[in-house]
Amino acid sequence: MDDSAFIGGPSVRSFEMAFAEYLGAENCIGVGNGTDALEIALAALDLPTGEIIVPANTFAATAEAVIRAGHRVVFADIREDNYQLDLDDVKGRIGPDTVGIIAVHLYGEPADMSGLSALCMRYNLSLIEDCAQAHGAEVDGRKVGTFGRVAAFSFYPGKVLGGIGDGGAIVTEDDDLAGRCRMLANHGRSAKWAHELVGRNSRLDAVQAAVLNVKLPFLDDWILARNSVAKGYRRLLSDVEGVSVPADFRTGIHAYHLFVIRTARRDELREFLKANGVETGIHYPVALCDQPAYQYLGQSGKLKATVVARQALSLPIGEHLNSDDVEYVSGLIAAFFSGHRRVQ
Repeated sequence: MDDSAFIGGPSVRSFEMAFAEYLGAENCIGVGNGTDALEIALAALDLPTGEIIVPANTFAATAEAVIRAGHRVVFADIREDNYQLDLDDVKGRIGPDTVGIIAVHLYGEPADMSGLSALCMRYNLSLIEDCAQAHGAEVDGRKVGTFGRVAAFSFYPGKVLGGIGDGGAIVTEDDDLAGRCRMLANHGRSAKWAHELVGRNSRLDAVQAAVLNVKLPFLDDWILARNSVAKGYRRLLSDVEGVSVPADFRTGIHAYHLFVIRTARRDELREFLKANGVETGIHYPVALCDQPAYQYLGQSGKLKATVVARQALSLPIGEHLNSDDVEYVSGLIAAFFSGHRRVQ
């Protein structure tokens, strides 16, 4: 407020530098939201028009960005144990028109970056990271967002690192690509009246940047707390018949944006938990391959993602929860499946 810099300014520059340093990245460009980050990143890559492989289980923005960048989306299936891209299925969908793969670090768990990087290198494809749910997640000591040619982050308020409104960022090691992203996000300008590209208006506002600057130093502690909650759920629910808990991530740090279990009785369980004062979520109730907008691809009902979408249930998670909360929720779930149901 004191600077009267509401678009751009020192707060935005400070956050871009701090977030890049936190990730171990060369460049960070603040933009209006996570969807813009994906769209601008894909446009800046300037790939030949072709197919980009996307997980069938993710938020719609990932697929939307591919199409808005002029490419064709191809959905790849997911693994049922951790909801991440199935490498064998991805490999089977690579064809002569494939130009890239988007690795979505869904729910905060890093995708198989070693495997995906190897595929991209073998077939000369661009690897793009969708890190909207995975701020601070790591693989073997390396933060997500630094593996691909470019990465997109969202700072929507519900994220592990969220603002008080919309916000996003693009991260890349490539200085030229970063410059192109920054120009595209600011009407294609290299200077105030020099429009070298046909761009758009997508800038991180200073209020969001100021909030994110305050919150960033706490991110690692919040992730640690979320991991503690997840560990509690896994310990208490692993032996409950009728529930599948996600596989434990052992090669780095899971950000645990969400803790998602699976059960064939998802809707019944959700109503029972709600009656006992526990709110849950569904991420996502319909796989993208089954959405009306993508029926033309002919993949509806043919992927494991369809079944996962019918069974997935997001349990409460966050740094505000304690062990008593985890035991209460887990106890209710165990009671539901044992038949000993009662409203508290």
